[in-house]
Amino acid sequence: MEARIKSAPNPDVMTAIKHLHKAIAAGGVDPRLLALVHLRASQINSCAPCVYAAVGAGKKAGETDERLHSVAAWRETPFFTDAERAALALTEAATRLQDGAEGVTDEIWDDVAGHFSEEQLSAIILEIGTTNFFNRINRTIREQAGKSW
Repeated sequence: MEARIKSAPNPDVMTAIKHLHKAIAAGGVDPRLLALVHLRASQINSCAPCVYAAVGAGKKAGETDERLHSVAAWRETPFFTDAERAALALTEAATRLQDGAEGVTDEIWDDVAGHFSEEQLSAIILEIGTTNFFNRINRTIREQAGKSW
């Protein structure tokens, strides 16, 4: 499969993306958790370049191969904390909005809100939204895995 667009992104778009990443980083969330969130949303959306990028970001932040390989089955593994599980549940609920999916229930929200401050929750939600944004663009233009932006 070949990418549909080969030109460089618009510089204004790249500036906006940098500001989003800066806002996410300012939220005080462990970069390893943000990488797990990015990875899980990208797995759900089958976005190969974002899966690739999330694994790289996780490894750069000190994440282990064992945990990165287990994100797709996080419920069935002992490798994640309760806070990480809450963030991954939020990621899945916020990402799977198609075809009448339930979305973020009060139970999911109450669980994640019990582990993170509002500032951290805002960063996690922005990470989920930004990841879904990139997933949709990459799937539309058939962006390939292996690039670094």
